[in-house]
Amino acid sequence: MRKKILIIEDDNNILDITTTVLNMANFEVAGTNGTDDIIGLVKVHQPDLILTDYMLPGLSGGQICKLIKNNKDTANIPVILMSAYHKQAIAIGNFNYDAYIKKPFDIGYLVNVINKFIGPMN
Repeated sequence: MRKKILIIEDDNNILDITTTVLNMANFEVAGTNGTDDIIGLVKVHQPDLILTDYMLPGLSGGQICKLIKNNKDTANIPVILMSAYHKQAIAIGNFNYDAYIKKPFDIGYLVNVINKFIGPMN
């Protein structure tokens, strides 16, 4: 069975490219531009990993990460936080993310980081 990844990214170009690459890497991918109901979205998609941008409309990626990690039903899901605003994202606080990736990022690097948490696909 393919592992599921939920991507939260407000830039449609990045969302499309990342979705395509991760599908090619044999992951099942669902994407959204943002959400104020992350726990509901996680219940619907049941991802094995969440990849979220930091700067989003509504809740920030940091807030999304905190909500996921503070909920007993979702706390064990790995969350990778991405941002082009590295200094701002880091300075604001600890969001308990499992990994952090600076934008722009190398697609191969992204896949390797994901594989560390949910294993390479066969």
